[in-house]
Order: sequence, then structure tokens, then C-alpha cells
Amino acid sequence: MIVVASRFLLSILIGCIPVSAAAEEETVILLHGLGRTDRSMRSLEKRLSKAGFRVQNLRYPSTELSPSELTVFLDGELATCCNSAARIHFVTHSMGGVLVRAYLAEHRPPNLGRVVMLAPPNHGSEFVDALGDSKLFRSVFGPTATELGTDENSLPNRLPRPWFELGIIAGTKSVNPLGAFVVPGESDGAVSVESARLAGMEDFVAVPTSHTFIVRSKQVAEYVIRFLRTGRFQAEAQPAGWDPTPAGPPAAGCNA
Repeated sequence: MIVVASRFLLSILIGCIPVSAAAEEETVILLHGLGRTDRSMRSLEKRLSKAGFRVQNLRYPSTELSPSELTVFLDGELATCCNSAARIHFVTHSMGGVLVRAYLAEHRPPNLGRVVMLAPPNHGSEFVDALGDSKLFRSVFGPTATELGTDENSLPNRLPRPWFELGIIAGTKSVNPLGAFVVPGESDGAVSVESARLAGMEDFVAVPTSHTFIVRSKQVAEYVIRFLRTGRFQAEAQPAGWDPTPAGPPAAGCNA
């Protein structure tokens, strides 16, 4: 026991921190989509936590505030939870991706890592084009949703190109019977693959899942973890059974 305790104390003194503890210095901010809550991201939250990340699964009033009010709200949440984090990443679903783009158009966090967007309407939504002018739509989905159309003056289309490392995952399977009639081309039933793409992104991958269930996919979670670690969704020549959970070698001077 004395020998074990001595080795542990020595590892602290020389800066040899266990890999799992080092990984927790990286914080992932999860942002849900329109009309959803943090509950929709809990499956992804668990997988990221298991991979060694510190996770902040934020709930924000997506149907109540304007875009500018939402960015102020997000700034306040980040100041509370994450200013002291060594590195912060964002993983978003649907409108959460547009919110992060709006936020990062105004802020440049010095500890920003990477951003992964799941099914983001980066060029707007045809559903908003069709329904956005109705009083019922406005009352249910709020002021920001009405700005998510596909015209050139919509919120997503007037935001600048990303200056940050960005990976995007789009879905290609629809369970929405109206999707094929409203959304053109290949889509997840709510957002087309082409609308998800964004000039300036580092990597892109499409998966056979729907808009709602993309956040629960194990494959998607593995892609997310790999991008946060490496900046790419697909690694070359990975052996069968590759585990995305970071293991890594011990730091220099540590005994395994």
C-alpha cells in the first residue's frame, strides 16, 4: 500500500496524470434541436461521458427566444459552466447547429476545440418555407424557428462561413411521411443532405438514420468521438473492432 501510494503521489508531482483524468479536461457542450430538451441528447451524453469527456448537456428555450436572445442565453450558460475548461467542444442537433454558428459568429472562445453538427439545416428548412407564415407555427415553434427558411435572408443563410473545425453528420432515412413531398432530394425526413453541408467544413458523413433518431445512433456517437479526437470521422486502416474510447499511451515517465 505504501509503495502504491508513493507512486501515485510521485505521478502527481511530476505531472503524470492518468489518461482518463486528462480526457475529462475536455468538455463537450450538447445542444438539442428545436422544441426538444436535454433529454433528447442523453443517449449521446452517456456515450461521450463513457469515452472520457466531461459533458454539459444544456437545455435552452428554443421556442421562446429570438436568435439574438438565444446567443446571449448561451453565452451566460457557458460563462457559468465552462470558462475554466481546458478545451470545449460543441455537439449539436438540428437547430442547435445554427445556434452555435450564430454564437461563434460573435464570439471566439480561446479554449474552443471542435464542433460536430448532427442534421443541421445549414441552408434552411423547406418545412419553414411551407409553414412559417402561419400563426399556429409561430405560436408553437417561436420566433427563431420562423427565421430558419431557405431564402437568402434567413438566419442560417446570412451567417458567415465557419472559422472553427467543423464536422457534419447528415441522415438519409426518413420516417416522416411528409418529408418526401416537402424536402427535396436525399434527406432524413426534415433536413436534406445538401442543406446540412456547409462550405468550410472539415469533414462530412451521411448515415442511414432519421432526423429524430440520429442523436441515439451508436454509429453516430462513434463518429462524433472520433472527430472530437482527430478532426476526421473516418480513420484509415483501423483494425476490426476498433474502440473509439480513448486509451492512449501513458505520459512520458509513467510506468504502465
